[in-house]
Amino acid sequence: MPASEALGALRWLSRGPKGLLLGPEAVTRQCFSKSFARLMTTATETETSISDPAERARLAAKWAPEPVTATTYSFPSMEPVRFVNYHRDHLHMPLRRDILHRAIVYEGDMTRQGTASTKWRSEVHGGNRKLYPQKGLGMARAGDKKSPVRRGGGVAFGPHPRDFSTDLPRKIYDKAWRIALSYRYKRGQLIIIDDDIAIPKNATPYLIKNIFRANQWGQACGRSTLITESLDKHLFSTVQEVGKHAKILHREDVDVKDLLETGRLIIEKKSLDKILWSHSKDIRMKAAVAKYD
Repeated sequence: MPASEALGALRWLSRGPKGLLLGPEAVTRQCFSKSFARLMTTATETETSISDPAERARLAAKWAPEPVTATTYSFPSMEPVRFVNYHRDHLHMPLRRDILHRAIVYEGDMTRQGTASTKWRSEVHGGNRKLYPQKGLGMARAGDKKSPVRRGGGVAFGPHPRDFSTDLPRKIYDKAWRIALSYRYKRGQLIIIDDDIAIPKNATPYLIKNIFRANQWGQACGRSTLITESLDKHLFSTVQEVGKHAKILHREDVDVKDLLETGRLIIEKKSLDKILWSHSKDIRMKAAVAKYD
């Protein structure tokens, strides 16, 4: 750039309003005042947007979402009793098939016994003497009687006791429980019993069949899973006699696979609350952190 053009540019930059020629300090002060004014304008706009009731409601819904409302029923009349609220991370989580698959595989690996066992040639009873000479008899060569190629000998590459269990982070496993319950809730297949699932002491399997037929819970509609908090022997034995229509489990015996196996879940509210509490450690930690922020 020629010297004359550079000098003209400097003069133009140093000119203030109304064509007045300003010094370097005045130019710096003017630029700083404009930047500060622009920052103050941005801050004022942000405060105005947050003070807007609609914006505050949106932010409140984001950080404190509305609870999920469920209806509880009385058993066996199935009359509505009351409404109960649950956190959205309990009964309104999006479906994640990958997490459910990982949880079911993890549970299956944990239940594998891994007790299959065979004996290698060193563990089979017998001597180490070679049975017949290597050559001269016209037969295939063979070692001692414990050889894997002989009957009664050891097993080559056979199974041995092992641990099939795999690892899964606790947060992922807890999330799988809540996803399974949310899936049932969204499809209207989560039936919450307000008190206890109980039948009269003189009840017969015919009563259970009638209850399931009246509410369309039986085999024709995909069977049902009953989850209770107490071990009522009479109830368990009666439901087991109509096993083609339903199965009954104690809360401590329930897995993620059991939540998805049949057409619907019929669960006591106290059992549901304990399941959600035991599988919501990450939510409780998040709430504790937000409380002290």
